[in-house]
Amino acid sequence: MTSGRPRVLCSVAFLAGFGFVSSQLRAQEQKPPATKSVSAATKSSSAPAAGAASTAAVRGQELTAADLSAFLDGLIPQQIEKADIAGAVVAVVKDGKVLFEKGYGYSDAEKKTPVSPPDTLFRPGSISKTFTWTAVMQQVEQGKLNLDVDVNQYLDFKIPLTFGKPTTLRDIMTHRSGFEETVKDLFVGDQKLLTPMTQYLPAHLPKQIFAPGTIPAYSNYATTLAAYTVERVSGQPFDDYVDEHFFKPLNMNRATFRQPLPESLKPFMSNGYDLGSGKPKHFEWVEVAPAGSLSASAESMAHWMIMHLQNGRYGEVQILSPETAMQMHARQGGWPAGMNAMALGFYEQNMNGHRVISHGGDTELFHSDLFLILDSNVGLFVSYNSAGRPDHGDARGDLYIKFMDRYFPAGPSNAPTMATAKQDAQSVAGPYKISRRFETNILAVTTVLGQAKIVADPKDNTIYLDGFLKKENGQPRHFREIAPLLFRSVDGPEKMAFVKDAAGHRVAYIDYPFMVFQQVDSTLDNQMFNYVVLGLGVGVAALTILFWPVGAILRKHYRQSLMLDPAARKWRRWVKIGCIINIIYLIGFVWTLNLLEKLDLGSSGDLKLHLLQVLGWLVGVTALITVVAAVKSWPDTTEWVWYKIWNTLVAVGCVGFFWFLVHWHLLNFDLHY
Repeated sequence: MTSGRPRVLCSVAFLAGFGFVSSQLRAQEQKPPATKSVSAATKSSSAPAAGAASTAAVRGQELTAADLSAFLDGLIPQQIEKADIAGAVVAVVKDGKVLFEKGYGYSDAEKKTPVSPPDTLFRPGSISKTFTWTAVMQQVEQGKLNLDVDVNQYLDFKIPLTFGKPTTLRDIMTHRSGFEETVKDLFVGDQKLLTPMTQYLPAHLPKQIFAPGTIPAYSNYATTLAAYTVERVSGQPFDDYVDEHFFKPLNMNRATFRQPLPESLKPFMSNGYDLGSGKPKHFEWVEVAPAGSLSASAESMAHWMIMHLQNGRYGEVQILSPETAMQMHARQGGWPAGMNAMALGFYEQNMNGHRVISHGGDTELFHSDLFLILDSNVGLFVSYNSAGRPDHGDARGDLYIKFMDRYFPAGPSNAPTMATAKQDAQSVAGPYKISRRFETNILAVTTVLGQAKIVADPKDNTIYLDGFLKKENGQPRHFREIAPLLFRSVDGPEKMAFVKDAAGHRVAYIDYPFMVFQQVDSTLDNQMFNYVVLGLGVGVAALTILFWPVGAILRKHYRQSLMLDPAARKWRRWVKIGCIINIIYLIGFVWTLNLLEKLDLGSSGDLKLHLLQVLGWLVGVTALITVVAAVKSWPDTTEWVWYKIWNTLVAVGCVGFFWFLVHWHLLNFDLHY
């Protein structure tokens, strides 16, 4: 789950689910609604929370059920058709009431079952975390938890003091626990493979790669840890806790964290799809349930939004005290001025001069967002039941930007470009790695595969993040400097800010405050250097294997014998066998990455990974053989000089290939990843 869960192994994995899209509006074709609409101010709680909404710089379209219907009926059906999505659902609340809710497309494409906002269950992914965070705050309010003490005092196992500093619940709720990414057993293939938190958490404890409370790095594990503290101090299993303290008092009758679904809810579950035109996939079993196992209808999520917008109150029920709710929604310290920051669990997605707290969520199949526009007492929830075609872009991010620009527009931005733009653009340029990453385990290689590069454009002194933050036409989004080391998109709302950490390294903050980009300062970690090393190692091995039969054919054609003594022939043979081992390892490595990306390898795949690692150590033996063969070839007067040079290149390539495996922890037999 990214703010949900990203695809963990592709090079843009950690940004793909976070909604970096263009804010340019384009005309939407009006299409008839696909399902029955339920849009009225009928589902109410009580009066809105205290505090008037701030005035936007420009008055937008009046937010009414009728206008929402016209706007969304023109947008979402077009998204569904273009991206090949089976169905979607949206709910908008305002001033303590459900203003609009509607389903689009199908929950079962084959049976043509329409999406029903009150009934159809979607999987909101990491929006589940907002329930965990709210449960923590309930226990804080009761005095059973403290946000600023060592979390170990609530656990029956220990989080090591890696940096001599304890991890607190505040660190966890702001995604600054310091843990590296972990995906092993995040999803499992069958209900029987699910394990309780009391077993999962100590067995999957990730390494801390940052001091607690310093660098934001999104963590599903840490969220599950927070839920476990709630279990420990409340004496209730988490599923029972959310049923009693949230779902029942908020009349969220179509919501559950339970896996499998209760029998009464199974008929209402939407299918999940890769593509709407394809076959439905199986129900997704989420091991870190408090971080992402929620199944809920849009109407139930509307009740959840109303409660938070009203500072803990829904109808006559007070889930949190107003003071606790406001504490939870408050901006936390540690983020650059002018940039979105973490609240406690929620994160800011401020736009057009309005303060917005949010949470997104992704499973493999469902993709959702929840936005609370605090100063206007408005909430927006949207969920899609299909991944859709990747070339279509980000439907939910596009919807949010269009929603805000229609109903809460901003005035023109008149901030001038800084005089230091050229100098500052050049100073921040270079390679960066994302803080949400694997660093000490076998998936550390994804750090170099997913490395980004900030480029300074000399034509206009802007910068862009190569491979990320693209516009709808696929071109990179350029940023101009509007304040010292603060850059804003030239044609969108996105911003980037640069600061230096305690070690003096550049850190780039983006609009999603639960992760940052950190400058790569070591040549050994540089993506281009690693690609050269890897390319040389694979290239010389492949060519050596290819030249083996080609050389034999040419010698036979020209009736020439191989002019080598028996010892040289033996070393030549071993070098070729070693090159074959290298290529076999590479094939196995790519195959394993593919399985890991599909999450087809959990604990049950440990044996396969260990077999691959044994082969990796044979690559080390191969490197040693090629070095010996190269050294022995140089004093041999019977060997051609170009053959000696090639032997040396093979040795350099094979040693480099083995270094790559060791440097990126691919031979680490501790399979915590």
